[in-house]
Amino acid sequence: MPIRRLPPETVNRIAAGEVVERPASAIKELVDNAVDAGATRIEVEAHGGGLTRILVADNGMGLSAEELPVAIERHATSKLAPDADGLWDLLRIHTMGFRGEALPSIGSVARLQISSRAKGQKDAFSILVEGGQVGEVAPAAFPGPHGARIEVRDLFYATPARLKFMKSERAEALAITEEIKRQAMAHEAVGFSLDIDGRRVLRLLPEHPGPQGRLARLAAVLGRDFQDNAIEIDQTRDGVRLTGFAGLPTYNRGNAAHQYLFVNGRPVRDRLLQGALRAAYADFLARDRHPTAALYVSLDTAEVDVNVHPAKAEVRFRDPALVRGLIVGALRHALAGAGHRASTTVATQALDSIRAQGASFGGSPFQFRADPSPAGFSAWREGGWAPPRPQVLPGLSDVSARVEPGFGDVLSQAYDAVQNTDPSQSYPRAGNCAAPPFDPVDFPLGAARAQVHETYIVAQTRDGMVIVDQHAAHERLVYERMKGEMESGGVARQTLLLPEVVDLDPAEAERVIARAEELATLGLIVESFGPGAVLVRETPALLGQTDAGGLIRDIADDLAENGQALALKERLEEVCSTMACHGSVRAGRRLNGAEMNALLREMEATPHSGQCNHGRPTYVELKLADIERLFGRR
Repeated sequence: MPIRRLPPETVNRIAAGEVVERPASAIKELVDNAVDAGATRIEVEAHGGGLTRILVADNGMGLSAEELPVAIERHATSKLAPDADGLWDLLRIHTMGFRGEALPSIGSVARLQISSRAKGQKDAFSILVEGGQVGEVAPAAFPGPHGARIEVRDLFYATPARLKFMKSERAEALAITEEIKRQAMAHEAVGFSLDIDGRRVLRLLPEHPGPQGRLARLAAVLGRDFQDNAIEIDQTRDGVRLTGFAGLPTYNRGNAAHQYLFVNGRPVRDRLLQGALRAAYADFLARDRHPTAALYVSLDTAEVDVNVHPAKAEVRFRDPALVRGLIVGALRHALAGAGHRASTTVATQALDSIRAQGASFGGSPFQFRADPSPAGFSAWREGGWAPPRPQVLPGLSDVSARVEPGFGDVLSQAYDAVQNTDPSQSYPRAGNCAAPPFDPVDFPLGAARAQVHETYIVAQTRDGMVIVDQHAAHERLVYERMKGEMESGGVARQTLLLPEVVDLDPAEAERVIARAEELATLGLIVESFGPGAVLVRETPALLGQTDAGGLIRDIADDLAENGQALALKERLEEVCSTMACHGSVRAGRRLNGAEMNALLREMEATPHSGQCNHGRPTYVELKLADIERLFGRR
């Protein structure tokens, strides 16, 4: 067949298929243009899931009568300019939109009307585009001093086949809402409003530029709980700066939907972020739980290519390993000091919940009747509050209060050092008020005062009290000790009786062999076995009998997706976590004063001891002021 030139209408519709995937994509392009125009207020309306009508209005610089017809031509843009040599540098993009495809693409598949008044001009003008047919520029009414109003009706009416691939109006409306939220998180200094079918869904006032304004915007979008549980991130490495906020491990979700990455102010979707978060939180969350984060990467525009995707939803870094390492390192550094924060945050939220419940009973968390009935505690139940029924755990009478071999070397040594103290200083159960062997002023976690329900240690601190989950705390201590031993002595390996050959794609095999030295440090010895095959000679002893082929394939997938062999590390950490769990002091184990204080002292000396391996706090701290407020003393 002969080569033919496509007509402009067909070219525009092909571009529309790439750029305007759905109503949310059209709104993204129009919002990008508004941000580039310097708008501080952007209003969005959508009807029928955006398929019937879309309106995006802003108070930006606006368009003059001469600019309107040029704006709807393909690849016409105000955001690129030639350099002194007349070259157009596509690697130094400083704006959100730059291709000049959005308006002509939308106009080719919908009815598009642009009304605008340029800044400093008195008159406003409009232009209409229907199915690629451009009308004349005409005078128009415009409500504001300057800006633009872009109205899109009957999206995809010129390409009805596309309508069959649209989701329900509700699903499209949710996609629009999610897109506006992303834009709002990227530009905290811009006010946003969103109306869906005449109902106000979102109204966000402009915030002050900077971390506090950004956190306020994130709280408005993600919820106040995110603000209460957020850790600030601000790190720079080799010209790349990472800022933003990440959630505490105790504030986790069941999926990765609340992980956001912004590159030079542009919301993007990048698998690199998910892999980096997964690696940074590996020690704090179970594999089926996911952290929340909004991270902002700022770097030289020459170091990132934003031109790899027609909708500009993806970017490509010149040095992805640098960006990934920065994200992982910054998050781990921030999480290292977050244990205490997590514990106090959980306690504060619990107290707030108690106060909220108390408000429904008349303002006090606990309600007692003035005239106790002969039924005793039944009077409390009548007043709307009943104490919880005590739980009797089976086998508690057989639990010994002495140090057993499985309790852990650290606590055994600490116990041996203090077991010759005065017996009156040992208090294995609540109700014994003997003086502790430690002064609470001397230590951050204070001095142990009692053990309740054979599960929780109650300690007095300088200005409050700490409640420790003895099993979760000791599990973290054992886990950290096992990790330290593994790192210092190397991972013990077991030699396979018959080396296993794993067939892979040649590119996958090449990636695995390139990381052979790194894998060896983790106890996995691999060799090249011809093109597309890997020979496994030794595996980590911790894994026992393992599926070497499945492990190698998982590692290959991780290397392709995240650039790191997370699968092997996670399996080793999971085994360590399981062993730590089984080797830790259990709930229901009665401890004496020496053992409890030894546990507290070791927690103070161990990193990350504020959270267990599953994202839960190992202790909560209650300040004396909070306790006094509960009882109405303040």
